[in-house]
Amino acid sequence: MCGFLAVDSKEFSLKTFDEALAKNEDRGPDMTRVFDEKGITFGFNRLAIMDLSDSGMQPFECLDCTLVCNGEIYNYPELKQNLETDYQFTSGSDCEVLIPLYRKYGIDTMVKMLDGEFAFVLYDHKSGKIYAARDIIGIRPMFYGFTKKEGKLAFASTGKTLLDLCAEIHPFLPGHYYDGAKGKFVEYHAPDLVSKMATDDFDQSTRTIRDLLIKAVDKRLASDAPVGYLLSGGLDSSLVCSIADRLLPEDAKIRTFAIGMDKNPIDLKYAREVADYLGSDHTEFIMTRDDVLKSLREVIYTLETWDITTIRASIGMYILCKRIHETTDLKVIMTGECSDELFGYKYTDFAPSAEEFQKEAAKRLRELYMYDVLRADRCISANSLEGRVPFADRDFAEYVMSIDPDLKMNHYHKGKYLLRKAFAEGEWLPEDILMREKAAFSDAVGHSMVDDLKEYAESKYTDEDLERAKDKYRYCTPFTKESLLYRDIFEEYFPGKADWIKDFWMPNRSWDSLKDVNDPSARVLSNYGASGK
Repeated sequence: MCGFLAVDSKEFSLKTFDEALAKNEDRGPDMTRVFDEKGITFGFNRLAIMDLSDSGMQPFECLDCTLVCNGEIYNYPELKQNLETDYQFTSGSDCEVLIPLYRKYGIDTMVKMLDGEFAFVLYDHKSGKIYAARDIIGIRPMFYGFTKKEGKLAFASTGKTLLDLCAEIHPFLPGHYYDGAKGKFVEYHAPDLVSKMATDDFDQSTRTIRDLLIKAVDKRLASDAPVGYLLSGGLDSSLVCSIADRLLPEDAKIRTFAIGMDKNPIDLKYAREVADYLGSDHTEFIMTRDDVLKSLREVIYTLETWDITTIRASIGMYILCKRIHETTDLKVIMTGECSDELFGYKYTDFAPSAEEFQKEAAKRLRELYMYDVLRADRCISANSLEGRVPFADRDFAEYVMSIDPDLKMNHYHKGKYLLRKAFAEGEWLPEDILMREKAAFSDAVGHSMVDDLKEYAESKYTDEDLERAKDKYRYCTPFTKESLLYRDIFEEYFPGKADWIKDFWMPNRSWDSLKDVNDPSARVLSNYGASGK
């Protein structure tokens, strides 16, 4: 995980630029470099993952181009082989392939060749044009803005990095690139794009799901820095851990980490069961009400969001990653995010048709960069770690989206049944874990955490305060005291930037069974049941 800033303007002093770049120093504490090239100023904060030597440091400069990239290009060995007759590589960095790829194929073809998680900015010295691109799902963050005086483009890993430089700041949309030659943003791949629906039956679908997820985990094991695993004991993180454990040498133990509240944590017992089953080097952390409330402001500043469920789910993850950073030498973290969007949440059990299920999955994929992906990136990277997300693998996600959505609906009295059946044979997990009911992370760390947040908000605001929120915040008006608390904190740090997030993450209330739902927690759903046990 790294952080960058690139500004196509000379209106700022180097001191101002350095101060802005320092706002994402936590993303890359190993080395910092600022590079000025013909009016374009690049800044890079490095977290060394691939090629730990100075040769892997950015910005890269070759073939009359300068580039900064926060990312992992998983198919770089194949791309490197393609380019070796035209270009002499000088490092072991996966990102070094980007400039020669651009020179050989141009921006449009280049981005379509990349299998990875990335956000990059490239300046072509010959044409004097700047280019930028972000991966399909938006695993790596990027914002762009226009400088305050000259209105020139600036790009950065986080929105806060641009606050002192730009008046107008926007998220750089996933699956897009900026073409400096044409002066426009181009969508090269929609996150939910399905060029052709698969005709595979249930059994073939499960076999392909298993094979593709194993490949997705395998390619994410490549690292010159040590790797750890977040383990909640839920289906998704447990599968990632189990697959990695099988792929590594027999004598290698994976390192797993879990967190829970000091009162009735749900996840910890299941995480421990999975860890014991796999024989992992397992560490548990406990957090308290005081930990939760003390971290709230820091979490909102880190996330750059006001969304209720994103903040709730981030608190445990943020504290967990902070403790991993403080107590280990790890730099890479594997996670189980992005499965729910593909296979369904608890609320998608209520989808009225296969068509509606598919539409909802597509919506969730398009918006992932504002919610679960945002949470995972910021919580991990703010603690100088790099997150890797196998379920967001391009081949895997495209295949799952192409499966007949009727096969993914809950006809089986068990959500995510396709994914469960994909790993039913081969003793990947204990049966009770494989069939464990979905529990949202913000609930499963312990129901007391969300209760504590709600009680705290109740103590801070009156009913009149909440009523006045309608006039105070016309955009995405807070509708509970908890949401008002989060919005007020967000506006302190990012005044007038609420439109970075489109809406509150909520179940689809246009479905009859969910029309009265007014909280994002799965706890309010009628099918929550065993999820809370």
